[in-house]
Amino acid sequence: MSMRWRLLGAFGLIILIALGTVALVSRFTTQQEVTTFLGHGGQVGLENLAESLESYYEDNGSWSGVEAVSINIPGRGQGQGPRTGVNVSVGEHILADSEGTILVSPSEVEIGTKLTDETLNQGIELKVREQVVGYLLPEGGIPQLPENFEELLIERVNRASLLAAAISGGVAILLAMILAALILRPVQSLTNAAVNLSEGDLSQRVNVRGKGELSKLGDTFNQMAESLQRAEAKRMAMTADIAHELRNPLAIQRAHLEALQDGVYPLSLENLSLIAEQNEQLTHLVEDLRTLALADAGALSLNKRRINLTKVCQELAIRYEPQANKKNVAIYNECGKRVIYVSADRERLQQIFDNLMQNALRYALEGGWIKLLLKQEADEAVFSFHNNGSEIPDEALSHLFDRFYRGDKARDRTSGGTGLGLSIARKLAEAHGGTLTGENHPDGGVVFRLTLPLAGREM
Repeated sequence: MSMRWRLLGAFGLIILIALGTVALVSRFTTQQEVTTFLGHGGQVGLENLAESLESYYEDNGSWSGVEAVSINIPGRGQGQGPRTGVNVSVGEHILADSEGTILVSPSEVEIGTKLTDETLNQGIELKVREQVVGYLLPEGGIPQLPENFEELLIERVNRASLLAAAISGGVAILLAMILAALILRPVQSLTNAAVNLSEGDLSQRVNVRGKGELSKLGDTFNQMAESLQRAEAKRMAMTADIAHELRNPLAIQRAHLEALQDGVYPLSLENLSLIAEQNEQLTHLVEDLRTLALADAGALSLNKRRINLTKVCQELAIRYEPQANKKNVAIYNECGKRVIYVSADRERLQQIFDNLMQNALRYALEGGWIKLLLKQEADEAVFSFHNNGSEIPDEALSHLFDRFYRGDKARDRTSGGTGLGLSIARKLAEAHGGTLTGENHPDGGVVFRLTLPLAGREM
């Protein structure tokens, strides 16, 4: 469920519960207030006197001394003049105990006599803890409803409504806090993980269940954290690899220079050439790193022109034939006769081909072969480099284009290169708007496929 619907559902639930609580509490309290009001005679004076008598009995446990009970009621005159207070005493009315025996009466001769059941039914029951403890009979009987009965009843209903609103408001606030905590819990988890991630803890992951926006956000965060962790691991590994690649030629140069300085080796062109060779390797490594840095930053400048890729393929086979012959490797030219044009930087494109051909020759079997295949698929040119070398292990396929990666750990940098050639080739292919992939061929060996967009006719 999406966050939008969860919030709408939460708000709807709160509203329904609040309205339901208002309805239930209003119904109960209103019914109770009206019942109490009418049951106490329907007049403010009688109602308050009945309530005072009930409180008196509850506090004292008996009716002893009840004759002194009286209350002052604010005036509720029915005219337009000012309203004055009215003193109401229990002695002005008849009070009987639970058995119907008169305890208080305006007429002293009635005290001690017992009222009939019919008379008691006309009185106001006085209750304490739901038990009838006495009866109040107003002088002259239960009066008719007063003229301001509607006003008094509305006052009672309003009081009940306010109580219902207060209770339902409290319930709604409590429910809103619970729902907010449930909804914000995954957000808080994401926030804490993001804070820890920003402080350098790249192992942070979150567990957000469900299928809504928060779940997608959690999955995206986990993917981002994993990507950062992999990038950090690669950066540390690359730093170590660069240091290793620089250390070897520098150590060789230093050893030869110290030998020349100490007179161990004579100062000759042959001995200087060894130092120059190591220097050339360093220069090549630095240039490769610079190319990769420019490609990563998107700052690699390309001088694109319309290039006949068919001709380049044919020339490539001829150019590498001497090296192939030394290793007894045959090169099969399957470039075809159809002319295919691409828009590319000739020097950078040649760098891609050189890296791929050197890789194909390096891993081709003695007495094996390399096939160069060029064809057009839709609006792309596909250039394949296929040799019959050993297949690449499955665990190494995903690392083919990683920097400084060598599938054969036993190879040194002289026989296996620096491990940057394929990385540079892929980056240059992507800079041209193409792709470069490598995989085991179904017929055996390994094949690398370079795709480049065709050149427009206007070029």
